[in-house]
Amino acid sequence: MKISLVQMDIVLGRPEENQNRVADHLDCTMAQESPDIVVLPEMWNTGYDLSRLEEIADRGKLPAWLAELAEKYRVTLVAGSIAEKRDDGFYNTSYVFSPEGKELSAYSKVHLFRLMEEEKYLQPGKRRAPLFSVGSAQAGSMICYDLRFPELTRAMALEGAQLLFVPAEWPHPRLNHWRLLNQARAVENQMIVIAVNRVGSDKNNTFCGHSMVVDPWGEILGETGEEETVLTVEVDPEEVDRVRNKIPVFEDRVPSCYR
Repeated sequence: MKISLVQMDIVLGRPEENQNRVADHLDCTMAQESPDIVVLPEMWNTGYDLSRLEEIADRGKLPAWLAELAEKYRVTLVAGSIAEKRDDGFYNTSYVFSPEGKELSAYSKVHLFRLMEEEKYLQPGKRRAPLFSVGSAQAGSMICYDLRFPELTRAMALEGAQLLFVPAEWPHPRLNHWRLLNQARAVENQMIVIAVNRVGSDKNNTFCGHSMVVDPWGEILGETGEEETVLTVEVDPEEVDRVRNKIPVFEDRVPSCYR
């Protein structure tokens, strides 16, 4: 299974420009890498221009456009997340589409990040992301700050997730946290973590990149630096089952002692 992680800069508050950038990145990635899965970063349509969401948040057009891209390129598109407007407010929502353009998952970020004032402008999601199939593998997703809440990943692992996708806008100075947490979630849940961060700066933050793929042993299979790039890594979901059989963490759990 070949996965391409699109580590891109985001133009603050310019959704049309960012949409064009995504289209260009996807076109180049498919031509050069021919991946099975493409993954985008968090809030790629607007960046963290939260005070202007009334003007710039998506109003239902981008999911259909993303579905068309997935179908056009016959690729599973883990479409990062977008700022979107609904009747009851604004949400940070991640979509996944199949190579046939079918929506596989829609998840709105549950944990809102106070350091970037998400709780002032966004509504929290009410449930975790549903699992979805990628080939014969089961996958789940979360968004950025969700990575700090191990219960969320464990719930997906217990349901059978073998892959975890993490689109993010993770800033400096917490690069070390980003790297450690991605490895920790992979090791403790014996899964493959595919984490895509953005690069560049906005008026308040500089983002640290270092998109990465981590295997169930916690080994980093590929990692970027802090420039725009595409990281393509081949993974074997069957390695998850081999690791879980070798060290049967889930069989050895004692949930009655965790309450």
